[in-house]
Amino acid sequence: MTDRDRAVDEAIEGELSLLDPEIRRSPDRVAALLHPDFHEFGASGTHWDRASIIDSLAAEPGGFPRTTSRMRGVLLAPDLVHLTFDTEDNGRHAHRSSLWRRTGGGWLLYFHQGTPFTPTVTEGA
Repeated sequence: MTDRDRAVDEAIEGELSLLDPEIRRSPDRVAALLHPDFHEFGASGTHWDRASIIDSLAAEPGGFPRTTSRMRGVLLAPDLVHLTFDTEDNGRHAHRSSLWRRTGGGWLLYFHQGTPFTPTVTEGA
């Protein structure tokens, strides 16, 4: 396994952890995966900082997302991985993009963006 593969795999592991409903409900576990300068532009159009997303996820009533697909990553620099993937939650679809930064404590989510989309027959082709 190359360093590139290992970096992408570790970022994917972190992303999948953040998508786990049990982890999302735990402020401490979410905080351990977020960079101190984290921010997000959500699929809802909301801009989230680290504190507000931790609070929001802890209050989330159910699991999210219901389905994740097409996750892939690219090592942009030795300490920066870009992930892209799609989610579907109760009929709502979003393209997602995340930047993971390697720190002294491991890989942390630095930036995330969700963009709503309507799937088409050719989506993913």
